[in-house]
Amino acid sequence: MKKFAALVAVLALICFAAPAFAANPFMDVPMNHWAYDAVSQLASRGVVSGYPDGAFKGEWKATRYEMASVVARALAYVDMNKASKQDLELLKKLVVEFKDELDALGVKVDELDSRVALLEEGVGGWKFWGEFRFDAKWADRNFDEDCDCDDTSTPYTDTGETDFTVSRYRIWMSKKVDDKVTFIARLGGADATFERYYLDVKLPWDATMWVGKWNFDWEAESGLYADNDAWFTDQTLQGFYFNKPFNMGDFSIFLAHREGTACCDDCDNPYDPKTEGYVYGARVDFHFNEQFRMAVQGIVQTYADATWSNWIDGSMGDWTTIWVDAGVKFTPDIELKGAYFWQQWECGSDGEEFDPNAWKVILDVKQEAFGFTSLWIEYASFDHRFKTVNAPYDEFVMGRDCDVCNSPNRSISHTLTNQGGLGGNYYDGGTALLVRLNQRWNDKWETFQRYVKFDLGAPIPNGWVGKFDYVQEWNIGVRYWYTPSLMFELSYSDFDKESNNLDCDNGWDTNMIRLRTYVSF
Repeated sequence: MKKFAALVAVLALICFAAPAFAANPFMDVPMNHWAYDAVSQLASRGVVSGYPDGAFKGEWKATRYEMASVVARALAYVDMNKASKQDLELLKKLVVEFKDELDALGVKVDELDSRVALLEEGVGGWKFWGEFRFDAKWADRNFDEDCDCDDTSTPYTDTGETDFTVSRYRIWMSKKVDDKVTFIARLGGADATFERYYLDVKLPWDATMWVGKWNFDWEAESGLYADNDAWFTDQTLQGFYFNKPFNMGDFSIFLAHREGTACCDDCDNPYDPKTEGYVYGARVDFHFNEQFRMAVQGIVQTYADATWSNWIDGSMGDWTTIWVDAGVKFTPDIELKGAYFWQQWECGSDGEEFDPNAWKVILDVKQEAFGFTSLWIEYASFDHRFKTVNAPYDEFVMGRDCDVCNSPNRSISHTLTNQGGLGGNYYDGGTALLVRLNQRWNDKWETFQRYVKFDLGAPIPNGWVGKFDYVQEWNIGVRYWYTPSLMFELSYSDFDKESNNLDCDNGWDTNMIRLRTYVSF
């Protein structure tokens, strides 16, 4: 009986602070009893329950079921509430203290020890995980020689026809400081720098705060893209991010600041106000039921000096983008979704304002619906001067920022979007089409096919060397999982641009074979 009373006391310490004056749930535990507070706290946490007649019957000898039930509830409570390391130390002492009773009850102490050790690992120590990706690419360098281009790059490689590149290596790490604070960081990039580092803080009312350098991706949460084609989110910013769930969804808000960087044209200037400014936004995501969801969100970018010129026909000042997206599930495996974007930005040099719009609609069919393949069909339309933060639809097109064919503001890493108008401001709008299919045959093999095309809304003026009327790309490939963590991918891509520009009559037609090795750990 004494041991059972000790069990009650230790469990009260494990289950975090509860109201000291919680109502007495058991009529046979008087307020002046030494176990009153412990029993009240345990009952309020749902760890201990009384008998149907309202009595606790603490003087009774614990039955096999009661002992096992209390221990199981304590472990479950620790799982759900992510107890501190001190709480887990108390639980370990509890397992040691009641070893004989647990053995008699048929509860394997070794399993409990390993369970507690696993919980403690997530609380007390560092955790590491990551991914590694190596790409071997062989591409043709085939474009119109009338462009008089001395550059050796292609839409697929940086240095000519062959690239062997470590295209991704990321080491994630996390440290649970206590029951409310976790530190998270990611090491990666060409110079092995810390790309992200922030605190995840649990706030009252189930709210969460990130503070530091973090990444947010509202478009991924809404399921608005199939590969590397987020338009405005999937950004890494420095500042504060808050999220609060509610019954039908969640609310998010953030405030970030971009610091001024060294100016390329004036390297003696340690900081460039033209690149400094605030970024802030908010989102409300509603899940009305299992079939219908909708989100409303907006992002604002302001600059300390709104006269920076990163586009040819006008320097860009402050800008705002607001969009609404929604999804309707006809079945668990078939969903129709889309988004409409309103944008406003001003020309920093003369204050002229532009308000282009864009929209996209998506049919997303999982493989379970057809049995042999998944299907993603995405169609987008955008107005003249519509701009995106990222370069969507460029999962296979990779490269470097440079001037090719003496064309200003031509970034190969943005080839699809800049030449299609989505990432530039030169043309009178356009459309984009993406079709993607995946076939997962078993745990080892998967095949895929992909097609993307941009059509411009207006002819290109003479003199814009390197700009094209349409851009399209075909991709086919096969993936093989040698182990659950190690995957090999072999793909073939064909890239084609066409122009009526007098300086580049024949456009650009090239292809690539890529062998990718990917491991997650």
